[in-house]
Amino acid sequence: MNIEIKRNFGKQPLAKIMTDNNIKPMYLVAASIEQITHKMISRACKGRRLTSNIKSKVLNSLNKITGKEYSVEELFNY
Repeated sequence: MNIEIKRNFGKQPLAKIMTDNNIKPMYLVAASIEQITHKMISRACKGRRLTSNIKSKVLNSLNKITGKEYSVEELFNY
């Protein structure tokens, strides 16, 4: 069985939200109360497949910085 798992999904809506709000990856890392790294943020923006746990950490950090209530579906298109 040779089933290919798609791992790269291209630029994500998260990257546009961060650009529009002038948010840098280091701001998300600094604001997070959970363990989150710059590499996680970079992978999230580039569209690399993430676990649901990492997605929720990124979401929580972004919501904290912006003061808005985004959903996972608004940040990731996969």
